[in-house]
Amino acid sequence: MNIIASVINDLSTDQRIHKTCMTLQEMGFKVLLIGRQQKQSQALAPRRYKTFRMPLLFEKGPLFYLFFQVRLFFQLLFRKVDVLVANDLDTLFPNYLVSKIKRIPLVYDTHELFCEVPELQQNPLKKKIWKGLERFLFPKMKYVFTVNDSIAKIYQEEYKIPVQVIRNMPRGKSSLAPATELSRAELGLPEDKKIIILQGAGINMDRGAEEAVGAMRFIEGAMLLIIGSGDVIPSLKKMVSDQRLEGKVRFVDKIPFSLLGQYTRLADIGLTLDKDSNINYRYSLPNKLFDYIHAGIPVIGSDLVEVRRIIEQYKIGAVLTDNKLESLAEVLQKVLYDPEQMKIWKENTKLAARELCWEMEEGRIMDIFKEFLFKRKLR
Repeated sequence: MNIIASVINDLSTDQRIHKTCMTLQEMGFKVLLIGRQQKQSQALAPRRYKTFRMPLLFEKGPLFYLFFQVRLFFQLLFRKVDVLVANDLDTLFPNYLVSKIKRIPLVYDTHELFCEVPELQQNPLKKKIWKGLERFLFPKMKYVFTVNDSIAKIYQEEYKIPVQVIRNMPRGKSSLAPATELSRAELGLPEDKKIIILQGAGINMDRGAEEAVGAMRFIEGAMLLIIGSGDVIPSLKKMVSDQRLEGKVRFVDKIPFSLLGQYTRLADIGLTLDKDSNINYRYSLPNKLFDYIHAGIPVIGSDLVEVRRIIEQYKIGAVLTDNKLESLAEVLQKVLYDPEQMKIWKENTKLAARELCWEMEEGRIMDIFKEFLFKRKLR
């Protein structure tokens, strides 16, 4: 059976959809993953399934979304496909139309509370359009899964349909793991400093990056490594320059997740600092939390429902009681130079990594797609 999964990004850093495609490919499906090609897109590492990135005339704004929807619709329509997988609301409409035209199953993976993201809160018209689309499509879905219990509960209460939970955890043994481990020197990192890492593909407003940079004014013998992309990166760089923190803060642009793991494993502690400024962040369970766990580094996290649950259950770090940079600096200064506490937390990440891995989650995906195989055999 042929499966086409689609997502609006350029595929290079999306770990969740990669793991989903790997699971489906290992089940024996022929998998094609469709995304978009951007001017700054990096070459993709070799994968066991096929990929296709659509070039578009526009990279942002209303015309981008319009052209993406149209282009994706025709890609899905004129390809041989037995099952469709739509990732997030911005790919759902063309997938839905093609599933109806071809009378084939559609699986919907919603990675967040899409209509509650901060970008839409600042634009009521855009939010109204996306929310209207969600209200039209969501109740029509038969197969839906999302990233954590809190988000699943909200969707179920609103749309009265079952939503399964498949948390976005790394594989226990990554299929893209490097053959050799790079050293700090090879990655241009200092050997004589503690490394604090903040990583993510969406380092935007209210995600604690400003506080992380500001906290470095009070911390000696350490460097903050910010890896990824996002709306606030330019203002963070200006902040570093204005406060003369060049020796304490370093930026690395968005990189493939196989290389990202090399940096993460060399850090001493990881930060996940999303603020409770909107419902989407309040119930988020950031990918980086699990990346830190699998890298074997302790975590300092903000006091969000799902984040607190993981940190406290596995005793792998500390939860901040507020979002003040002074509080973050105090906690970092305390734990970075407490070798006994750091040792305990690092040991606990090993147990957490064994339990919090993709192999423990993918069974629910496999159950859904086994149903499609069974029905095909009956025909």
